[in-house]
Amino acid sequence: MSNRVASLQRETRETKIAVTVDLDGTGTADIATGLPFFDHMLGHIAHHGLFDLTIRAEGDLEIDDHHTIEDTGILFGRAFREALGDGRGIVRMAHAEVPMDEALVVAVVDLSGRPYPVIELPLQDGLLGSMGADMARHFLESFASDCRCNLHVRCQYGRNPHHIAEAAFKATARALDAATRIDPRIAQHIPSTKGTLQ
Repeated sequence: MSNRVASLQRETRETKIAVTVDLDGTGTADIATGLPFFDHMLGHIAHHGLFDLTIRAEGDLEIDDHHTIEDTGILFGRAFREALGDGRGIVRMAHAEVPMDEALVVAVVDLSGRPYPVIELPLQDGLLGSMGADMARHFLESFASDCRCNLHVRCQYGRNPHHIAEAAFKATARALDAATRIDPRIAQHIPSTKGTLQ
């Protein structure tokens, strides 16, 4: 199996972001975005997905958190896709259900090369720390679009916004971990009848 690691940088007038991801890591996270709750959620992706993840993000937080979170999702998605390479041997499709006290969230992923996020989380209003609650949904959408994967995340039920967001990130991480694993039965093959995941 080749080294499934990617490092990317992106700079705009609104943000400056660098991401390194190792799909075959141990869950080590080194993350600083200027948004502590967002760092906490990204840490869950690393820890529960067993991805080594380094993220540095500087953004126009004096305006709000939107550009920083969206652009982090974009670059993380691109780095994740690059680290996958052609997807040879991966399981490709997976799901996970994660409870967090009263909340239950299910995440389903297909690393198909076709971007389509469906994120249903009851997090429209308010703040999670200094992060807008709805930005949890928007991050996952941005990630899926630039990772070029099919990602469905749905809150089955829940009341506490922190619990719902945390369960969503953990479930996404667990599903991505399962989908990126190498199946030794098809280690030399692309998991698609088309012969490509692009």
